[in-house]
Amino acid sequence: MTQKLLAGTQAPDFALLNSEGQKVALSDYRGRNVIVYFYPEASTPGCTTEACDFRDSLASLQGSGYEVLGISPDAPEKIAGFVDEYSLTFPLLSDEDHAVALAYGAWGEKLRDGEIVEGLVRSTVVLDPEGKVRLTQYQVQAQGHVAALKTELGL
Repeated sequence: MTQKLLAGTQAPDFALLNSEGQKVALSDYRGRNVIVYFYPEASTPGCTTEACDFRDSLASLQGSGYEVLGISPDAPEKIAGFVDEYSLTFPLLSDEDHAVALAYGAWGEKLRDGEIVEGLVRSTVVLDPEGKVRLTQYQVQAQGHVAALKTELGL
């Protein structure tokens, strides 16, 4: 069973490749609030809805002091196509071995098409400027997630 992160704990650091094949580290964002969201697969309906919602809300999130990072088990090449097709304006990172998803409690059993499978669980973790967990949300719904997150953050 994957261990979920708890508010107040230090978030595991990571360095992953973005859609352009460049390394992006969580430590690059020290001093800023960061929303790290995990999505199962680029260009699928739910993941597209969620990514476009983050894209459309990015200015207001950044204006409130939050950066956004999306993470999936997709290869950088697949993520690049997703970024280009939907004009996504925030970093999407490749976690092909799902080690970061495991460390963040976003990998495990889930129900898909009436069957229990192992995979990425749609999740969001909000970090404070010191890299501590402020808020966790696991098994979120793609539709309306960003609006609900903004409400929970008081934005």
